[in-house]
Amino acid sequence: MTELLFNKRLHVLVKNKDADERRSVIRIGIELQSTSNPVHRKDLVVRLTDDTDLYFLYNLVISEEDFQSLKVQQGLLIDFTSFPQKFIDLLEQCISEQDKDSPRFLLQLTSASSAFDHSPSNLNIVETNAFKHLTHLSLKLLPGSDTDVKKYLAACLSTLKEEKHLLDQKLRKTEEDLTRQLNYAQQTLSEKSRELDKLRTEWMSQTTSVSSRHMQDLTAEREKALETQTRLQQQNEQLRQELESAHHKSTQQFQSRVLELETSNRDLIEKKYKSDSTIRDQKAKLASLEEECQRSKQQVLSLRRENSALDTECHEKERLVNQLQTRVAVFEQENKDKDQLVLRTKEVLEATQQQKNSVEGNVESKQLQIVKLEATVKSLSEELIKANGIIKKLQGDLKGLVGKIKVKNTVTVSQEKVLQETTEKLQRGQQELQETRQRLKQKEEEAAKLKEQLEATVQKLDESREVLKTNENVITWLNKQLNENQLSRKQEALGMFETPAPGLRTGSVSHNLVQFNPMNAKSSTEVGSTQQPQPSNKENGEPMGLDSKYFERRDDSIPLRGLLPSMHLNREAQKSLNAAGVKPTPSATSAYFPG
Repeated sequence: MTELLFNKRLHVLVKNKDADERRSVIRIGIELQSTSNPVHRKDLVVRLTDDTDLYFLYNLVISEEDFQSLKVQQGLLIDFTSFPQKFIDLLEQCISEQDKDSPRFLLQLTSASSAFDHSPSNLNIVETNAFKHLTHLSLKLLPGSDTDVKKYLAACLSTLKEEKHLLDQKLRKTEEDLTRQLNYAQQTLSEKSRELDKLRTEWMSQTTSVSSRHMQDLTAEREKALETQTRLQQQNEQLRQELESAHHKSTQQFQSRVLELETSNRDLIEKKYKSDSTIRDQKAKLASLEEECQRSKQQVLSLRRENSALDTECHEKERLVNQLQTRVAVFEQENKDKDQLVLRTKEVLEATQQQKNSVEGNVESKQLQIVKLEATVKSLSEELIKANGIIKKLQGDLKGLVGKIKVKNTVTVSQEKVLQETTEKLQRGQQELQETRQRLKQKEEEAAKLKEQLEATVQKLDESREVLKTNENVITWLNKQLNENQLSRKQEALGMFETPAPGLRTGSVSHNLVQFNPMNAKSSTEVGSTQQPQPSNKENGEPMGLDSKYFERRDDSIPLRGLLPSMHLNREAQKSLNAAGVKPTPSATSAYFPG
């Protein structure tokens, strides 16, 4: 009986008589041989081999008697039973230190001859410290003879053949497993591809129907919006005509008052001769007014340029708004709720109401401007009355100056009106830009929400389909097991009793079966009467029915009670299951059978 204790490759420092030291990798094997015929004895076999040189073989057989002499020679403190383990510990120390630059433990193989041919060699385990090289153990190994080498090579060949045979078996087994898995994967892939095509067709049909329905709703809402827009335009036109008529009346009244003031001015011209000193002041004021008029003209030109630039920007914004409105219309086709359209119409009505309010505010501002103009005319008339009292001597010269002053006043008033109109247009353009930006932000947020809702619904749809598939598989398997158990019980009852009991009918069990498959339209009586018992795969070694993973309770699964509210298992079916030896797991029973 041979027990292998150690078999590893180690770095060994080889020393010959006439050659330099060199490092080589040698395999050291330690075996414990025990024989009981004719006398029970144990021998420790130490073997040195080289994987690169198959003819390199050194052996050492140490019996209990040899160990006693070795113990005396080298001063060992251990017995023969603990010697192999201590020897292996020293070799492990050498393995742990062999990768270092200056190892503490070394293995040395020395030979007295010039080459390792047929002379004995010593295997030394040396510990290097700061003082000396300390030899822990020295073993004298003998080279193997031709018969020993042949036996060693034969043993190596047999082990290689066994390893090759085992590897061939593993290779065949793995090939069979891989082919089986490949076939199964191809089948499942074909099934999944068919299911994917089916789901794609269903999804395309649903999307087309929903898009057509939303297009109809969108056209109807657009027609309503156009009707409201035309109605509001008519109302605005009517208001504009009314305002124009009122403005015309007010201008006629002002003209009549101006004529009256001119007559009064003719009466007061005689009083303007005493205004020599004040005329110079008026001339200075006139020059300053001319300069202000030039500045106002320049400002009007700059404002016109800015107005044209703002008009171009407004056109670009309107174009962007139209593009975004088209995108919003595309997103609205996928939306199922129509409440947002009602909200949009309300917002349009509110915007028109705001425009109406702004028009009314403009009318009020114009009225205020008219009042201001009247006040300025009154102040000018008073100033003219005072000036006419002074200017009496220079009536002829003053007539030309008065005409020029009137022209300048009209020009300044018109420029002020133009400036006010441009400022109001700028304010309106800024307000419209802010409103369009807010609308764009709202549309983008609505589109993001719609995308998130669509992804969530698609994910829920996939999960529900997977759950439905697993539930259908479980239901069909349970139905099959129930039918087989009922038929086997019926056959056993017919075999045990020649005549049935008076109150027992042979077809009652099949009529009490429950149809679990929600996709099948057959009744339970048809299943119990027409379905024949199928042989199980128990003899072939295959598991009967579904895998146990389908009976585990899942937190995200849909219970069978919610899918089939009318499904129930009566007491007789449960008794038949217990009599047939089928014991479902508690999780499967609580998850798929009510009550």
